[in-house]
Amino acid sequence: MSPARAPRRAKEPRALLETFPNPAPGRDYEIVHTAPEFTSLCPVTGQPDFATIVVRYVPDGRCVELKSLKLYFFAFRDRGIFYEAVVNRILDDLVAATAPRRMEVRGEFRVRGGISSVVTATFPFGGPRRRGEA
Repeated sequence: MSPARAPRRAKEPRALLETFPNPAPGRDYEIVHTAPEFTSLCPVTGQPDFATIVVRYVPDGRCVELKSLKLYFFAFRDRGIFYEAVVNRILDDLVAATAPRRMEVRGEFRVRGGISSVVTATFPFGGPRRRGEA
């Protein structure tokens, strides 16, 4: 008998994202997806980081398919990545897949070392810079 094989993972999580045509492209409406069981690994300690990821967007031509979004989030479970990097990566990947009118990704990370963190990234990119920023 051969040993059981682990499921194959895509090399890049972005490849897991699937989309479908927006059923109401002539209207602005908001879609909110909440994933309360997101997990990645701390790249320094290797310990798991737990978060709620909230994706809020106004679609244009495409919407993200939910099963593929779930599988995409699962692909981060064994990846060492900082909070700031994972939230920006999710935003970049979802913008590339769906080309939305607007999108926000918010990562609400659980307490680690006595500190909880919230990281928010938005599209379209840009916006007012703070004093002292280039």
